[in-house]
Amino acid sequence: MSTKVSDSTGYTGNIQMSVFGYILAVVMVIVLLPLLPVFAVAWLIFRLFRMDEEVEPNFASWRDNKGKPPSDTD
Repeated sequence: MSTKVSDSTGYTGNIQMSVFGYILAVVMVIVLLPLLPVFAVAWLIFRLFRMDEEVEPNFASWRDNKGKPPSDTD
């Protein structure tokens, strides 16, 4: 016979899944920690080359400036 919903035993932790999650997290940290300097250098290079580019205006600023003439028509 099947168990009724009213006969539920409630929430119980699943120790096997918790241990698996912790082991997976430790493995990911061990694998990704040596790559942290590579990501830091790549981020710095990206920031250096992107600094000289103009920031694109967002939609809100375009909407606010819709009645004004474009500034690059000189």
